[in-house]
Amino acid sequence: MALTKGKKTMLSIGIVMAGIAALWYGVFGLKPYSLSAEELTARYAYSVKQQVQLDLKELTPQSFEFTYPSFDGVTVNGRIIYPQAPKTIQSPVPVLIGAHAMGRSQIRWWQDSFKDRATFEQTDKITAMALAKGYAVVAIDARNHGLRKDPDLTVVDIIENLHWWGEREPYETMLVDTVRDHRVLLDWLVQQPMLDKNKIKLAGYSMGAQISLLLAGVDSRIKSVAAIVPPHMNSTTAVVAPLNVMAGLSDNQVWLFTADDDEYASIKQNQQLFDALPNPDKKLFRFDSGHLLPADYVTKLEPWL
Repeated sequence: MALTKGKKTMLSIGIVMAGIAALWYGVFGLKPYSLSAEELTARYAYSVKQQVQLDLKELTPQSFEFTYPSFDGVTVNGRIIYPQAPKTIQSPVPVLIGAHAMGRSQIRWWQDSFKDRATFEQTDKITAMALAKGYAVVAIDARNHGLRKDPDLTVVDIIENLHWWGEREPYETMLVDTVRDHRVLLDWLVQQPMLDKNKIKLAGYSMGAQISLLLAGVDSRIKSVAAIVPPHMNSTTAVVAPLNVMAGLSDNQVWLFTADDDEYASIKQNQQLFDALPNPDKKLFRFDSGHLLPADYVTKLEPWL
């Protein structure tokens, strides 16, 4: 049957659109790449000219805001809260490092709301639980987040440029350098006599979970991770894909929290990540929810602390 004029027009438009899409992908689409173990190690390596010192500002006898110069001289900000005043600590206490989600800040580990916006990810509840169990809790702002926002390159810009124009370098650098900022922080933490350098745990939500797995995968000072709804990353952003640091997680206990209707990771992708974890000391918690887990997911974490 002969095509009508309208159908021919629609077919022509479809062919043109397909051609444009193919051209866009050929020019801007993210292409997969691989890197060796040596290249991966080099990307996360860092050096400091002298032992890092935190500039601490007391908020209460138990809590302190701080800043410190990172490996590249950039200032990092964060906060640490002890289970009791540091001067009264008789023996070293365990440490929990919290890593926040994309678009959030370290404030979300301390407050149930910020600027009238609730901490829906419930990370403040994790902090409260850890403090009650005798942990010191510490968190910093990731690069391009919180007090470290760059008005000329927002997180929205970074993500849009990644997906629309294939500019992966700013996204990968943001994550890699945040991991390295944490490694510099670890240099300070392990030197503090009131902190137990052999009991440092790491918990993160979303992007923070991704950072947590990456940090534990490249730094042996972390031995236990709670990764809460990490986004799936493939080889188009290989250097920040947790699947590529599995060898470094062989000595890590990992508890993985996932959502069955997560827009950033499918059930299959979450299972793939869990199956790839090399240490048999691991647990998978699945929730019938989207990326934002039910508020009571936090109770599942209590035995981990």
